[in-house]
Amino acid sequence: MQYIAYMEIKNSDVLNIMPPQHGLFGLLFAFMNRLQAVGDSFYEEITCKQFFLMACMNLFREEAPTANQLCQVMGCSRQNVKEILNSLVKKELIALNQDSADKRKQRIYLTEKAMVMAAKYQQKEMAFMDLLYKDISDEEIRVVFKIISRMEENLKRGE
Repeated sequence: MQYIAYMEIKNSDVLNIMPPQHGLFGLLFAFMNRLQAVGDSFYEEITCKQFFLMACMNLFREEAPTANQLCQVMGCSRQNVKEILNSLVKKELIALNQDSADKRKQRIYLTEKAMVMAAKYQQKEMAFMDLLYKDISDEEIRVVFKIISRMEENLKRGE
């Protein structure tokens, strides 16, 4: 492995310094750190992880999700999801209701307050997405999505 004296290292330089698998691994971590920092400063009321949980709830069209279903979609532990859920309940952005068919389950619902907040940030979210994906085609996004999905499947097989 080649080491460089301290200087600014550009993403375009990384693959000349280390194997591409290591470079991508590091880039993913750095990107997630930057994304979370920007996300945490984006909303006044919630964190980036809280937003992500609420966004994942929109994937469930037939019925409201359970905590276990959100764990699967988010790739988080149940403990992590419960912590996020508890903070959103305190902020009155979600409600937990017992499942009518199975009393052991709780279904998670977005509240009216959450809908108002979503409307408040809609334009800002669209502008952020435009910035994030500037000069990136839908096809490129699909390729990256496919690659990261395959990497995620590999991790699931290794658990």
